[in-house]
Amino acid sequence: MGSTLSTIIIAVVLVVILFFAVKNSIPHFRGEGGCCGGNGKEKLVKPQKLDNVIQTKTIKIEGMRCENCNRRVQNALNEIQGINAKVNGDKSQAVVKLGREISDEELTRAITGLGYRVTEII
Repeated sequence: MGSTLSTIIIAVVLVVILFFAVKNSIPHFRGEGGCCGGNGKEKLVKPQKLDNVIQTKTIKIEGMRCENCNRRVQNALNEIQGINAKVNGDKSQAVVKLGREISDEELTRAITGLGYRVTEII
């Protein structure tokens, strides 16, 4: 009888842990969670209106897993003066229009500083 009661207690504890794990994971899988340090409600930085686009670059990025990741990368790029960026998480890339000369190193630093990896800039 003692081992049966222990088994029941362990099973109940495991069910409770599993319930809370699933409950807390649902927002993340919807792209609403704060998996990347945000709360899922971070507002987008409005892309700058550029008078003269001198170049367009496509940046391939690894590590973006949700909408919050996309917003973080897009905001970091759009905070740089002279950039109009749009991030597409499904393609794991950012398309960046440049209104002034900006080095690939500066673009890479803005993204890698968030914890993502730049694999290519074309």
